[in-house]
Amino acid sequence: MKIISFLYPGGPAAKEVPELLGCAENALGLRPFLEGKGHEFLSLTDKENDLDKYLPNADAIITTPFWPAYITKERIEKAPKLRLILTAGVGSDHIDLAAAADHRITVAEITGCNVVSVAEHAVMQILALVRNYMPAYKQVIDGRWDIGEIAAKSHDLEGKVVGIVGTGRIGQRLAIRLKPFDVHVLYYDFRRLSTVEEEVLGIRYNLLDELIPKCDIISIHCPLTPETDGLFNRKRLFAMKKGSYLVNTARGRIVETMALVEALEKRHLAGYAGDVWYPQPAPPDHPWRHMPNHAMTPHVSGTSLEAQKRYADGIRDCLERFLDNRPIERDYLIVDGGKVVSLSYSYAFKN
Repeated sequence: MKIISFLYPGGPAAKEVPELLGCAENALGLRPFLEGKGHEFLSLTDKENDLDKYLPNADAIITTPFWPAYITKERIEKAPKLRLILTAGVGSDHIDLAAAADHRITVAEITGCNVVSVAEHAVMQILALVRNYMPAYKQVIDGRWDIGEIAAKSHDLEGKVVGIVGTGRIGQRLAIRLKPFDVHVLYYDFRRLSTVEEEVLGIRYNLLDELIPKCDIISIHCPLTPETDGLFNRKRLFAMKKGSYLVNTARGRIVETMALVEALEKRHLAGYAGDVWYPQPAPPDHPWRHMPNHAMTPHVSGTSLEAQKRYADGIRDCLERFLDNRPIERDYLIVDGGKVVSLSYSYAFKN
């Protein structure tokens, strides 16, 4: 088999930190395993032309979400031998799942590998916004010392109302991590949790448009589907409480790009922290890079060294099963047997 991975470039850190498994140089630690079994394995990085060059002969493709390219219908049609697409991480919306199903290509991702990492990142970004951390840090870099300027927009998290949109594995872990801060947590999901789950997590259900105006902070943790694409449009952004904060570690397209810029420039929102963009990688002139009061990161929330070990192990497990003609772990499967089988992608949010 010819197996191709398209991963981010690790640069000098790839040699210095062997645990940086998700980079092209270290290639998820797969090379000895695959080449030892006689398979051809290529590990490439951010040149999309390389992807198109090698697609026609690829039996399997491994990518991290969005990097370095979107696996479109057109690309799938150029890959007649392709039988398996693996996402080294969580989130396979960079793949045309309908096209994969039509071509009976198996698609899998490593469910659960990054849930701790992303939930912790969301807590960090909530605190960065509420405590006005980014302007304070910039003061230090700029050699300034103006306490009043920072303190005038710094708040305690305690007592605030936090809304969680999407209470899957990550959203639930965020709720648990927020408990010690003594906040009031509301949530919305297409599937309401059981009474026991709500009690354990300490959260209360609201319909989305009821939740939005009540919250001081909203954190988004739902998958990108046709129904959640643009879910936070201009109407919903301006329905948020004036002076509130929005955090998005899910997918960039869930938030309407220019409407968010407008909400920040008009000071309706006090701040936005996100780890996800559209498109990805974000171009240098992406408007979110320069909008006021943001705390953006370049989609690193699910890429801690521990998370990379988990998804590298999961990718190897998927490959071992596939090569041995054994079923891939059910929780990992997104497309199988010509059908989208993952509830995350087959269910739609109802608003």
